[in-house]
Amino acid sequence: MPSKKILEQKQQAVAELTELIKASAAGVLVNYQGIKVEDDTKMRKALREAGVKYMVVKNSLTGRACEAAGYGEMKEHLNGMTAIAISENDPIVAAKVLKEYAEKVESFQILSGYVDGKMLDAAGVNALAEVPSKEILIAKFLGSIRSPLYGFAYAIQAVIDKNNEGGEAAPAEEAQA
Repeated sequence: MPSKKILEQKQQAVAELTELIKASAAGVLVNYQGIKVEDDTKMRKALREAGVKYMVVKNSLTGRACEAAGYGEMKEHLNGMTAIAISENDPIVAAKVLKEYAEKVESFQILSGYVDGKMLDAAGVNALAEVPSKEILIAKFLGSIRSPLYGFAYAIQAVIDKNNEGGEAAPAEEAQA
């Protein structure tokens, strides 16, 4: 039986992880078994730069936090060497970075995740990783709006140029006569 102090520490860790999960935009649960230290360091750096918190927490504590946050189905994936990546703002970035490493390292697996209050299986997380970033989506949207406007502006300019050519030619002919 654990001491009261250890029990309080575990309860505090679960409470902190629960709040982190509740306040986040998305999270991804992975099995990191077999990843080399060099790859793990690079992955953690990429996640940190993207604003994602990547933590290795005991499965029992992660399970309790997930259940308290409303993602109890994630508990079934908490076997072996697992870690959780939590993105506070961007719902796509954690999935993107982890998918990149799952493709590089054969034994590294995406297990499940959540986004906007909904659970995702591994296929759902991989599909989420395929979505372009917010900046790219905005650029594509603005490009699609801009293209017809440019076409319209070029057409108007062509009409103006054509009218000016016809209008300037007449006075030039009168001056020569």
